[in-house]
Amino acid sequence: MSQRLIVTNVRRGTDAEPTSLTVADGLIAGYGEAPKGNDRVFDGSGCFVIPGLVEAHTHLDKSLLGMKWYVNEVGPRLIDRIDNERRQRRLLDLKPAEQAARQIEAVVAFGTTHLRSHVDIDTEVGIKGVEDVMEARERYRRYLEIDIVAFPQSGMLVRPGTVELMEQALTMGADVVGGLDPCMIERDPKGHLDTVFALAEKFGRPIDIHLHEAGEMGAFSTELILERTRALGMQGQVSISHAFCLGVQGVDYVPHLIDALAEERVHIVTTAPSSTSAPPVKRLVEAGIVVAGGSDGVRDVWGPYGNGDMLERAMFVGLRNNFRRDDDVALALDVCTYGGAKVRGQTGYGLETGCKADLVLIEGETLADAIVSRRRRRLVLKAGQIVGRDGEFVPH
Repeated sequence: MSQRLIVTNVRRGTDAEPTSLTVADGLIAGYGEAPKGNDRVFDGSGCFVIPGLVEAHTHLDKSLLGMKWYVNEVGPRLIDRIDNERRQRRLLDLKPAEQAARQIEAVVAFGTTHLRSHVDIDTEVGIKGVEDVMEARERYRRYLEIDIVAFPQSGMLVRPGTVELMEQALTMGADVVGGLDPCMIERDPKGHLDTVFALAEKFGRPIDIHLHEAGEMGAFSTELILERTRALGMQGQVSISHAFCLGVQGVDYVPHLIDALAEERVHIVTTAPSSTSAPPVKRLVEAGIVVAGGSDGVRDVWGPYGNGDMLERAMFVGLRNNFRRDDDVALALDVCTYGGAKVRGQTGYGLETGCKADLVLIEGETLADAIVSRRRRRLVLKAGQIVGRDGEFVPH
């Protein structure tokens, strides 16, 4: 047996009494045990222990962290940003493996232990981004578990040859089939979704579709996604990222869509955007829908914002959904922990004895205070090993 780690003076909830946490062989071995002679001891200083934060939607291949400031002069449309991104990828000589490494080290220090990254595939970059992020994933596998989504950012059918590149990426080991705005970008909703679901069926992979489409257009695409989920028996294996159409107020289709999403167990991933309609988190959770959180782009050519801190993202989820009660703020944290774990299909996740020791210590008077204050993470454990301490990445 490897040396045990005893983390003393930690709390599992706002009203919980301080206790000790025992970690052995990468697992939570129990609570309340006093240290013994050979144990390694860490003083939790009254912090809350939470399961590792889960980043359910980001783009490791195109963060500009650590690079010179990018002056953004891009037009307002989604297609403007997509086209500009392809140009800037060449002009900036973006190296996805290096940029992924920078973001990984930053988010591990923030307490993220699991991450899903969409990686661009198109006829210009090919599968180079996937290869590079796979390289970074292998390099940092002791610190962070990473899922790679094969993501056709510029569309598939509108750029012939992209489907074949998607197949190459999935053959290489990409974990998830991505899709994007079947109407607005692809302009062929049936063809796009038939292709996405056919790839998922062929390779036995789950699906994660970016759906920026608002209003009735987004509702129509969501209905098509639901139809295919039902027909292929893919309940619990399909996620819709963004899902702005669910945030429209006072329309008849939203309650219908929420009921259908719950029935087909289609997950929703939200970034809690500030400038557009957003899925109503509490309403979705109460309907039985799994909701996860994500940063989306982190300091990239789309926008200058973001740092990858999923505790900060939990605060954004609370702000966007007007969460004021402490229990609602705690729900926002659940979105960025348990919700993301469910979307990824993780097992052994949580705070119970026997769960994997992927844990974070956060400081605060109450759990809500810890989320809102977002102090440096006192300790981050991955499989029982210390990978972050006092806000810094700890290599081993």
